[in-house]
Amino acid sequence: MQEKDWPRVAVVGAGAVGCYFGGMLARAGAVVTLIGRVPHVEAINRDGLLIDSIHFQEHVSVSASTEIGAARGARLVLFSVKTVDTESTAKLLAPLLAPDTIVVSLQNGVDNAERIDFAAGIQAIPAVVYIAAAMVGPGRVKHTGRGDLIIGDAFSNHDANRSDLEEVAATFTRAGVPCRISDNITVELWEKLIMNCAYNAISALTRKKYGPIAEDAGTIEVMKRVVIEAVAVAGAAGVTLSVSGMTEAVIKLGQAMPETLSSTAQDIARGKPTEIDSLNGFLVRKGAELGVPTLVNQTLYSLVKLLEQAPPAG
Repeated sequence: MQEKDWPRVAVVGAGAVGCYFGGMLARAGAVVTLIGRVPHVEAINRDGLLIDSIHFQEHVSVSASTEIGAARGARLVLFSVKTVDTESTAKLLAPLLAPDTIVVSLQNGVDNAERIDFAAGIQAIPAVVYIAAAMVGPGRVKHTGRGDLIIGDAFSNHDANRSDLEEVAATFTRAGVPCRISDNITVELWEKLIMNCAYNAISALTRKKYGPIAEDAGTIEVMKRVVIEAVAVAGAAGVTLSVSGMTEAVIKLGQAMPETLSSTAQDIARGKPTEIDSLNGFLVRKGAELGVPTLVNQTLYSLVKLLEQAPPAG
């Protein structure tokens, strides 16, 4: 890409994930607009976005807005709202998009691309996001681990979408964000779902980071049982995964990202709704639909839902 070839980017849902990846694109030279909540928008417009990364600490000059209309005219839209807001946000976004706008879903869960399409007719590119990041103050994102993406075609329009996938991957790679195109994004999404189901609820319930969870014999056993149930549900849904392979990957994730506090734990601490319905809750619903028992996932899901009703910690 030449300098002039940077696409105009809008980030719809400028939380930790949206701010990090949008901020990395802006840092590299792309014209980026972050669309988020008032405290972050005011701080970013005043001082820039502070990215406190494991690799650098820098204030990045980037535009910010509270209005979704600021996405109009973007070539690339990073769709990173909470999964509970997927449909409603997609409906608001659809009238703003040009026919050639590329939308990438940077969200947890396996079915956001399908939900976006069903709600608003937008065929978004699903991305598997591996990052440890948190908003630690207005306009301040703290990055503590990884920061890479896997993208793929969720709609089997291979000829139509391949050029879009290559453009997205090249844009992120140029900005220093590793981005790989997968030939089977469904499997990759399920693998990430299982990682989240293994850690997110336990992290929220215990207020522990991934490192201690991955070292404790009791929680390791719980995560193994989560994996067994999740792989069974995936298999019934037509996605073949290995229990031993997934269990090994789950343990390695905790060892690789020991300082990560799950997004579910962060939401609970702030008194915000979690995405547990799209994680363990999704497995419970899918298991019931397909006749696969999910007792451990049901337990974790129910406990987090109960915890959501409590006042914020501290």
